[in-house]
Amino acid sequence: MQILLILAVVAAAGLVLFSLARGLIYFAQGHRAAMDGTAHENQVLQNKMMMARVKWQAITIILLIIIGVTAGAG
Repeated sequence: MQILLILAVVAAAGLVLFSLARGLIYFAQGHRAAMDGTAHENQVLQNKMMMARVKWQAITIILLIIIGVTAGAG
């Protein structure tokens, strides 16, 4: 059962890295557009809010996987 918990944590970490990388790419694109003067302030704010949402989604995925595996073991 410990192996499943380790695999779950590794899988969750992979999902976190993927989500954060995707959010950072979108955030960088919005920041670049803002520096070039091609984006409105609203777009920059939306990118910041999306990055925060992606971070919390990643944390939620990790917690749900760990809780699920722990509950299944008990």
